[in-house]
Amino acid sequence: MTAPATPWRADVLTLFLEMFPGPLGLSLAGKAAATGLWRLAAHDIRAFATDRHRSVDDTPFGGGAGMVLRADVIDRAVDALADGRPILCLTPRGARFTQAMARELAAGPGVILLCGRYEGVDQRVIEARAMREVSIGDYVLSGGEPAALVVLDACVRLLPGVMGAAASAEEESFSAGLLEYPHYTRPAAWQERRVPDILLSGDHGAIAAWRRAEAERLTRARRPDLWAEFQARQYPSGTLTAPVASAADAP
Repeated sequence: MTAPATPWRADVLTLFLEMFPGPLGLSLAGKAAATGLWRLAAHDIRAFATDRHRSVDDTPFGGGAGMVLRADVIDRAVDALADGRPILCLTPRGARFTQAMARELAAGPGVILLCGRYEGVDQRVIEARAMREVSIGDYVLSGGEPAALVVLDACVRLLPGVMGAAASAEEESFSAGLLEYPHYTRPAAWQERRVPDILLSGDHGAIAAWRRAEAERLTRARRPDLWAEFQARQYPSGTLTAPVASAADAP
């Protein structure tokens, strides 16, 4: 890995510094950081509080359970880092994080991530700082830190020089709008289960067709939402819809 002149930079605003780098210090992301392909810095939100108790939250206007991260504290924290990079606020109500978003962020200079806690972040600072609200899934976590780790891992592995084989990224799930096809390796027979004969044929064209058919079959069965989006892109309104491929149709 050869370090670029300007590494991809990630700054995380959190109340729990100990959670970083976590898994990002290992495997591909860890090696890439060690060689200077990207940099990660975690910043304690409490460092931007101004009272002696280092208060960062308060009760919500209008009543209700929980606490809300204060706009003035978060604004000072963001101000210390803002340099034109996109600012992501990790929240369950955000837009869904996708492979396309990961590619978009990886293609830029880096990202600033705000890890929400408690009931969330005062909406005024989200709007004032033009933050991008992002969610990694339809569930609620204790805070934004695990989500930040997910977002960063997805982005870092797409940086030039991080993955050994660029073709691997091109064939992964979601890269073409489909889930990835099944994989097999030695032994060819295991517990009376055999690898599909087509993969042993040496016919690369037939193998590619089988893999495509399997990717479509799995996406249709497991992620009808992705399948509908894929079909809409392939066959816009007003055009004929091609027959659906299946593994049984493959040679």
